[in-house]
Amino acid sequence: MRNVAIIGTGFHVPERVVTNDDLAKMMDTSDDWIRERSGIRERHWIAPGQTGRELAAAAARMALDDAGVEPDNIDMVICATVSSDCAFPGNGVLLQQDLGLGLIAALDVRTQCTGFVYSVATASAFIKSGQADTVLVVGTEVQSTALDLSDEGRDMAVLFGDGAGAVVIQATDGESDVLNSALHSQGEYCDALWCEMPSCNITGRIDAEVMAQKRHHPHMNGRLVFKHAVRRFSEAINEVLTAGGVAKEDLTLVIPHQANLRITEAVAKRFELAPEQVFSNIHKYGNTTAASIPIALAEAVREGRLKRGDLMVLVAFGSGFTWGANLIRW
Repeated sequence: MRNVAIIGTGFHVPERVVTNDDLAKMMDTSDDWIRERSGIRERHWIAPGQTGRELAAAAARMALDDAGVEPDNIDMVICATVSSDCAFPGNGVLLQQDLGLGLIAALDVRTQCTGFVYSVATASAFIKSGQADTVLVVGTEVQSTALDLSDEGRDMAVLFGDGAGAVVIQATDGESDVLNSALHSQGEYCDALWCEMPSCNITGRIDAEVMAQKRHHPHMNGRLVFKHAVRRFSEAINEVLTAGGVAKEDLTLVIPHQANLRITEAVAKRFELAPEQVFSNIHKYGNTTAASIPIALAEAVREGRLKRGDLMVLVAFGSGFTWGANLIRW
């Protein structure tokens, strides 16, 4: 089994900034209401004509530059997204085309908010088993175009933003960066946080009745999701710490999926983590689903929050339900 190293990070968000006050002009909400319930102050949304593959390619190029790796050296790309540019194929092959990569493996991961955590574990497994040497992992999302921007849809609409983040993971002769991962799911709660339509169960995938019922917009049982998120975040962190023989006091940083500041604060309180041990940027970007952790990781690196040898945990919970964590030595 070979060791793996994360050798580059990158991120990209659209230029268009949508503040809470901007949303208050579209629906019955307010800056105070949104900040109190989520910690979000603004988010970035694509402009008309922009695509998720554009965001992904920009983040990937930054990560490749940071790693000092040419596209020719990438032999696998893993793209985590719930918002592919088309029904099929997935964004992985679109990214392969846009970056001018070789005839390599392109894999899409559809585990929503946990997509990046699952992808890091997958890339690590491919490298450790000798099936890949250098893997580009990208989380990219465009959620703004799926939102119900009405009073009825405000609980979901105020939460989400668009963006992309990326890392380059490579085989190394040194110590391994990705120490272990924990991945789980519980499908009985699939409809507690989902976007039901379009669906192959309907001829034409969607119809006027479905749209009138707004079943093509995402829906969430907020209280149930919050309860499970705090529990599963904590369990996943404990699982990777135990497997790695690491105490919580040894952690330099926890980078959680940026779902809701209240969830992050509840997990930090449960583990008695100091504020500087938990990274949060949800106030700037909102929930960018599979892109949130790689965006946060790239920012944490650039802010000097990590130095080589530091221990950190990436942890996520989301639709499915799915949840998981990666224990990483930076």
